[in-house]
Amino acid sequence: MKVFLWIMFLASAGSIITGFILKPHEWSEKLIGLGTLVLFVIVIPLFSYYRWKDRKLQDYMLTKENIDKMRKNNDL
Repeated sequence: MKVFLWIMFLASAGSIITGFILKPHEWSEKLIGLGTLVLFVIVIPLFSYYRWKDRKLQDYMLTKENIDKMRKNNDL
């Protein structure tokens, strides 16, 4: 998954950069748009899922138990 994300990121960044380099060409705007679309629709959601898949959401929520833990740790 990590390698796939890197490949997709580099491909989308390369597409955007190539689009800016070939600015007067007719395909330049399509390359920029395709690179941006791939980056924001495919790469970022997959990266978010990859980084958060093994974590518990309750550890990051501000619940009564977590507030008590913070107070207890702060009093030490």
